[in-house]
Amino acid sequence: MPAYFIVEVHVTNPEPYAAYRDLATASVARHGGRFLARGGAVTALEGDWQPERFVIIEFPSVDAAKAFYTSADYQEALQVRLANSVGKAFIVEGYSPPM
Repeated sequence: MPAYFIVEVHVTNPEPYAAYRDLATASVARHGGRFLARGGAVTALEGDWQPERFVIIEFPSVDAAKAFYTSADYQEALQVRLANSVGKAFIVEGYSPPM
């Protein structure tokens, strides 16, 4: 069953943050993920939440998403992200309709 790694990000230092994009892109590919959304326009429909940047990455499973997140290569990228942005990240299990 697929799983989704979702991050809401507010970039505080755009120039150094650029290194994160390159590191994360390579790590996602190595771990079998694919970007579904990456910083496109966000339209809030309900509530007072005003997110400015979302990233959604699909992985084959929750275990694969966790392996990506805890991998040495992503941890290197994560340090860059955390130093140059604030945000929230989580993994959500996908849905497979019954056959």
